[in-house]
Amino acid sequence: MSTKYSTIIIDDEPPARDRLLKLLGNFPETFHILDVAKNGREAKQKIEASNPDLIFLDIEMPEVSGFDMLKRLKTIPIVIFCTAYDQYSLKAFETNSVDYLLKPVSLERLQQSVNKLKLFSKNNASQNILELLTELSLQKEVKKMTSITVKKGEKLVFVKLEDVSHFKADERYVSVHANNDNYLIEEPLSQLEQKLPDNFLRVHRAVIINTEQVKEVQKYFNSRFVITLNNKKKSSITTGRSYNEAVKIWINI
Repeated sequence: MSTKYSTIIIDDEPPARDRLLKLLGNFPETFHILDVAKNGREAKQKIEASNPDLIFLDIEMPEVSGFDMLKRLKTIPIVIFCTAYDQYSLKAFETNSVDYLLKPVSLERLQQSVNKLKLFSKNNASQNILELLTELSLQKEVKKMTSITVKKGEKLVFVKLEDVSHFKADERYVSVHANNDNYLIEEPLSQLEQKLPDNFLRVHRAVIINTEQVKEVQKYFNSRFVITLNNKKKSSITTGRSYNEAVKIWINI
């Protein structure tokens, strides 16, 4: 007799959730769908309330990533990661005996996950997830940037990240605000975000701040915040609503 897993699907994109729900319908003897969640905060609440055996978890979500959500759980269920990005260390996923699905998920690949579930136990899977998160964190530390290269006239200038107060996207360029100077780079903010160390936090669709250069944080309407930076201009940044949860985690409220 096959094991049936109580399951929650976590993804911020409705089409992705709907597609996965439809595909899982091909395996009624394996999955019992308890619920779906559209972000990390909602997922944490539903996981703690229903204690599922298994979750399908999107990695890249606004506010709280799939990895960050897992770190906040007291008990981690079996996890099958779903991602549209292949820049993560997929080898690490394999060696830690947890599974991942690249979007768009296919029925054939999902069948492989079902077969692999027979090798899992809930306790071992939880330990494997913790080991994976530790390994990915160590990889991030190894690759951590300490400076960024910018153009100044005909010269290349190396700007120390500790001197950068924030990055701000504007049309096709990103401005680097460091000390009393501003520089322009063409690298998209989303790519830059992946490489920056943990003290840099995206607080708006167009802004990443250096949290070590924050002077104060004040509450604003619609549950947003106004962040004042400690640079010469005392730059004021209003957070975007979709990034509020990440800001709350950072300031620990």
